[in-house]
Amino acid sequence: MAHIVLGIGTSHSPMLNATVEEWSRFEARESTMKLLDREGNPSSYEALVRQAAGRFDNEYGPEKLAERHARAQDNLDRIAEEIAKANLDALVVIGDDQKELFLGDNLPAVLLYYGDTIAHRMRKPKPAWVDWFAAIQSRYYPPKDVDYPVHSALARHLAAQLVEMGFELSTSEQLPRGEGEGHAFAFVHQRLLATGKAVPVIPVFLNTYYPPNQPIPRRCYLLGRAIRNLMESFPEPLRVGVLGTGGLSHFTVDADLDEEILRALKRNDAESLINLPVSKLNSGNSEIRNWIVLAGAAGHLPFAWSDYVPAYRSPAGTGTGLAFAVWRGE
Repeated sequence: MAHIVLGIGTSHSPMLNATVEEWSRFEARESTMKLLDREGNPSSYEALVRQAAGRFDNEYGPEKLAERHARAQDNLDRIAEEIAKANLDALVVIGDDQKELFLGDNLPAVLLYYGDTIAHRMRKPKPAWVDWFAAIQSRYYPPKDVDYPVHSALARHLAAQLVEMGFELSTSEQLPRGEGEGHAFAFVHQRLLATGKAVPVIPVFLNTYYPPNQPIPRRCYLLGRAIRNLMESFPEPLRVGVLGTGGLSHFTVDADLDEEILRALKRNDAESLINLPVSKLNSGNSEIRNWIVLAGAAGHLPFAWSDYVPAYRSPAGTGTGLAFAVWRGE
């Protein structure tokens, strides 16, 4: 039977592709973005600055940015080492698609990919992106096309059994329109798997961002728990990792929410995770759903370590709550 022996949670923000000098460029861009306040309500940048009342003025100076940038990169290096040392036969990657592949004509709530390989392709920058931000986004992708291995046999097993269990699952054996994988999955290949062996992945796409069919937290947790249980019925003895990618809070950093989630993960507190207010899981915060699936899949493993880097980048408290966590078994 297959066994989950490693759990990984990691942010995949563009900030993690950027140099520390580029971090300082984000502030000028913040007032142009669609933002929510910390209760999940639409807000202007100016309103967030007023609400902050100076609380974040000392959180994004050169010294803070340098320290937090270095910590974040060190955490990614640690995670890459954890994956390499685990000697995995397969890695289930839970990520979201931000209308990179799946559009309004077909936007699945949960999709499991089972093709033999998954394409990794450079994407064209959006017209609205300034050059420095386009350069950061391009670092999700390789300079030339690559097709990475997928553990299609285990993926097919999971897909068939999840449907049998009553999950409304979409599946795909190829990406639409000749595209390559989206940024959430590309980040894993480009930053965390690039120097190790070519671990076959099993991509699980969650529609975290777009109403009306975002999975609720309870369903996310149950999906992760089902993935864990179904490993035992796979006939081959495989060492499997599960990785949730994205989050935590952004584009307005909510450190209280992020730290609450990390405490719940450390305690294996399923009730706290499944009862998170859905109103707080919109926009960038929606990627917290990927971590909830991870918690269901890896919660049986001992919690090894975590780190939280509140990457503020403006007096409004905008930025990303960068989080990293590892569960490790035998």
